[in-house]
Amino acid sequence: MQRSRTQLIEDDGQYYLVTMLDEKPNLDHIETVSGTTGQFYMDWELADIRKARPQQRRLFFALLSDIYTWSGMPTDFLKNLFYLQYEAFTFGKHISLSDVTTSSVSDANVLLDLVIDFMFEWHVPFKKGYELLPRDQEYYLFQCCRHRVCMICGNRADIHHVVGSTIGSGGDRTKVDHSERYVMALCRKHHGEIEQIGPDKFSAKYHVPVDGIKLDKETLKRIGLKGKYSSD
Repeated sequence: MQRSRTQLIEDDGQYYLVTMLDEKPNLDHIETVSGTTGQFYMDWELADIRKARPQQRRLFFALLSDIYTWSGMPTDFLKNLFYLQYEAFTFGKHISLSDVTTSSVSDANVLLDLVIDFMFEWHVPFKKGYELLPRDQEYYLFQCCRHRVCMICGNRADIHHVVGSTIGSGGDRTKVDHSERYVMALCRKHHGEIEQIGPDKFSAKYHVPVDGIKLDKETLKRIGLKGKYSSD
């Protein structure tokens, strides 16, 4: 992860992003993955440079408490462990969630994503931290689908197609391109409940988004959702 500054330029109705890197990029690596250093594709997201929020600190330590309950590892040990993991992930960048931190909202989100990844990967039960999870973020919904975890209760989940993307009774899921449909991860209980009371009442009851997300075909295949995908 390399720090950079980006300027938005408009020219004759076209918009361009001009990125100024703080250090020289690895040109050999760019050429290896792109075939050229002259023009290549990048994934990017808008960084929130505001100071990390107290809510993020509360969520971080609530999740550490969940891991402590599951593993018995002390909270201070877990804090240092994830701080070190953050430094490794960001190639040496330091982070702090103290009241006088200079870390940003985006920095804290990266740290939280690392913790959430760990909990999903090792099936750590969400308890205290579950109530504070950023359920309005696509990242959390994606992880629920990826690990087949119900976005409401954390139990084993099926992949639910949201209203407008449903297959219908008698439909053959193996002949559907699921990458073109919006999905959520719900256990049998909550899957039945959303169909019974409807998405609006379900969203109001559990304070969760019900629009769903789209998953790429590689993720869908990895989680075992068979279908007929357009690029196959």
